[in-house]
Amino acid sequence: MRAAVLGSINIDLVATAPRLPKPGETVIGRGFHREPGGKGANQAIAAARLGADVTMFGAVGEDADGDLALAALRDAGVDVENVRRVGEPTGVALIVTGDDGENQIVVSAGANDEARPPAVGGFDLLIAQLEVPVEVVEAAFLSTDAFTVLNASPTRDLPEALVRRADLIVVNEHEYAQLSLGTARRVIVTSGSAGSALVENGERRVEVPAKQATVVNSVGAGDAYCAAVALCLAAGVDAPRALATASAVAADAVADPASQPVLRALRDYEAIA
Repeated sequence: MRAAVLGSINIDLVATAPRLPKPGETVIGRGFHREPGGKGANQAIAAARLGADVTMFGAVGEDADGDLALAALRDAGVDVENVRRVGEPTGVALIVTGDDGENQIVVSAGANDEARPPAVGGFDLLIAQLEVPVEVVEAAFLSTDAFTVLNASPTRDLPEALVRRADLIVVNEHEYAQLSLGTARRVIVTSGSAGSALVENGERRVEVPAKQATVVNSVGAGDAYCAAVALCLAAGVDAPRALATASAVAADAVADPASQPVLRALRDYEAIA
């Protein structure tokens, strides 16, 4: 499958701590590291590792962080010829992860705000998120015949034309409560360890429990889930099997400390779904 991913490309600055701090509180951390991230890059790499032919669309700075982020995409087999190098610094995500795998994230968009609507003809699947300008995502969705998947995260006001055009919208339970998605055709709502559900025309049609997993880091799990369920549904897999397969992928992702976890081929997860 030929998949296009339009979205953010960041460097994650990750601190680990026994627990997440409360507002105004300082917590002594246990470690710190830098690694490639960004919801767009995470989903592109996950889709490539699951077996898709992936092209990335987005923007990074003309800096060392941009070099690092592009190298990670290339190493995963993602085509980065359509990633722009711009004068703004590469985007950065500030992340705190607790021992229970929960996290707090603040994103500084930087170069991601310079993403432009791509030409996405010839692709089977287009995946996008909202760490790049909404108008860029809308223009891309309205210009393609591909199966379109919008991971509506972080929460932003969505143009009705974008909601209507999306073949699938993926959100977590908190985002679902904040967004008005009454005109959406299909929405998948993820709820962490409580599993996920497919909502069609406002009614829950399919509910799938989460796979048992040892949670080390949940930062990239939602992105891995999104990539997997997008690939499955774009290929015509029925919804219960698609959600179960994506849940199996997410279980591997939360057990990996990286934001861009190592994954097996999608068919391996389909076999155990």
